[in-house]
Amino acid sequence: ATRRCPELRSLGRTLKRRRADILAYFTHQHSSNGPTEAINGRHETLRGIAMGFDNFEHYRQRSLIHSGRIKDILTH
Repeated sequence: ATRRCPELRSLGRTLKRRRADILAYFTHQHSSNGPTEAINGRHETLRGIAMGFDNFEHYRQRSLIHSGRIKDILTH
């Protein structure tokens, strides 16, 4: 059946490759990707604010300032 359906073959390979991650979901049911999504949301906001930043280092610095992490760089 997979010979006629390359999408099914691809799904099978993906499930096999991500098996440990899929099983971990059921082992750690109370974990959340909320903190990661919060960070991603901040970066999306910054991306909108930073229109025109051609220099990645400037974008990175602005990201750290926006997320409140600039203190880590200034003190180390």
